[in-house]
Amino acid sequence: MSFFRLQKLLGKFTLVNFHLRLMFLMLLLLCMIGVIFNFYRRTDLSPCFMDSPALDNRTKLDDVLFARILPDAGKSIFFHETSCPHISSLLKADVLSEESRHINVVKLNARQACAIESAAVHNPSSKVFVLFASPRYRSLNNSNDPIVDAILSYDNVHLRNLNLWTYSAGTPAYDLLKDGSLFKSSYVLSHISDFLRYLTLWRWGGTYLDMDIVMLRSMEDVPPNYTGAESDSHLAAGVMNFAHDGFGHEIAEECLLDLQRNFDGSNWGNNGPGVITRVIKRVCQTTNIRVMQDTKRCMGFKVFPIEAFYAIPWMEWSHFFEAEMLDKTMARMKNSFVAHVWNKHSIKRQIQTDAKPCAYSVLAKKHCPRVYKAAGEYF
Repeated sequence: MSFFRLQKLLGKFTLVNFHLRLMFLMLLLLCMIGVIFNFYRRTDLSPCFMDSPALDNRTKLDDVLFARILPDAGKSIFFHETSCPHISSLLKADVLSEESRHINVVKLNARQACAIESAAVHNPSSKVFVLFASPRYRSLNNSNDPIVDAILSYDNVHLRNLNLWTYSAGTPAYDLLKDGSLFKSSYVLSHISDFLRYLTLWRWGGTYLDMDIVMLRSMEDVPPNYTGAESDSHLAAGVMNFAHDGFGHEIAEECLLDLQRNFDGSNWGNNGPGVITRVIKRVCQTTNIRVMQDTKRCMGFKVFPIEAFYAIPWMEWSHFFEAEMLDKTMARMKNSFVAHVWNKHSIKRQIQTDAKPCAYSVLAKKHCPRVYKAAGEYF
């Protein structure tokens, strides 16, 4: 065999070997994705949301239903925190250890806290409630968490626990918990968030806000009963307001009933934006999002145009973080009440606070100054 033929054969062998290794790596990646997907589908996350006794040096947050300071019907602002701090321990066992039950000290990241502070700053006459679905505790001493301290420096901010079972008992959506549908979802934490936003507005009325927003101006004088269009085909559920009685309460109840009837644990958006889109289509008797913006057609329910809450669409989320897009991004939000930064996509994109400014850093510095300062080097 000649040297050149041998070299050609070796080259083919190397190429085949490379392809085999590539296929193996792809198969390994698919297996890992499958493991994560099956974890969320098959692991019972309900223990995340169950009460447990506090340790001696910690005190549990008040339950929102039984606290001394309650939401003002139709006038409060609500955020929900539905993460499960125990997920790592659930990977190791089907039940939570006693030790892991006591690690739920109140903690918020800078961007969540920025949303809360901006709402408190621009709506000083409104109570701002942060509701934790997984029981949270506070240290009896100072929190030593500058970000939590920053939001609690506002008198109108209140941190509360809620118990999923007692909070939903007797409501039109209780069966979703009773039959276990919520915990069988492929997107459990996201769908619990969807469930709670409609349930809270049914209970209290008022304004629901996602925790990946920055409020840019007051909404205290905006008439009740509204949501915003995200696109020409869908409404969004990241900013919603229902009155606590009358027509607003009817809309909230219809949302809960729709959630119950059409719940789909395999579809990420079906139980959040899908609910409000279906309900308002029925109220307005049209599938045309632009036509829905006629409040007379929608019996007084207000559908804000895209630029009110979602001026920067999710496909362009990176524009909030790019210095060269600063002027253009700010100009697009000149008529906005809220900047929505699409945490699902932007969560890993850090901002160095002393770097060249981008839209998000400019907005945060102005609208949540105490949190921005407390964040330190990175926001």
